[in-house]
Amino acid sequence: MDIILQYLEEIGQVLFAFIIGAIIGLEREFRSKPAGFRTMILICVGSCLYTILSKEVGDGSDDRIASNIVTGIGFIGAGVIFKEGISVNGLTTAALIWITAALGMAIGYHNYPLTIVVSAMVVIVLFILEPVQRFIEGLHKVKDYRIKSSDTSMFFKTEFENFLINNDLKFRCMKISKEENQALFIYRISAADRNYGNVDNFLISHGLVIGYTS
Repeated sequence: MDIILQYLEEIGQVLFAFIIGAIIGLEREFRSKPAGFRTMILICVGSCLYTILSKEVGDGSDDRIASNIVTGIGFIGAGVIFKEGISVNGLTTAALIWITAALGMAIGYHNYPLTIVVSAMVVIVLFILEPVQRFIEGLHKVKDYRIKSSDTSMFFKTEFENFLINNDLKFRCMKISKEENQALFIYRISAADRNYGNVDNFLISHGLVIGYTS
């Protein structure tokens, strides 16, 4: 009878991990992120299962399996981080993978109150704090441009900087380098009204610009 009760308790833990992973995964799936609904469920359930097995194999005193979850989940998190231009994407998803695994482990260790509290905090961060983040981003008046030019004589650099000065845009040239027969410029530009349309139009129409990202 004791073994049956133990199995039922463990099944309940795995089902609880399924629910927590599904709640977190819904937000990622809604935003079409790399690690979505099914991924978060599998991470949470897998972490919970490994924690349960760790306790059983070690008879409650050996946590080597559970400790290696942190290492393994790091590889999954690294897989969703990618660099696009001069910006890095996927950090929030990687952090969610990390905390989802931690929630699964907490369930495996029967720490249900902490799991519920942290899950509520995650939901607040994902859904409720998004308008706050957009407001803060609206106050951020700096934009980075990575520009490739076919001109290596610095003529384009002078022309571009004169354009920025004439349009009352503050700027800083962060980097200048040469890649094969192309010049690479990285500029940090500040516009008081966050209107960078003139800059984009200038770069799109300029004959010496091969491409740019911002």
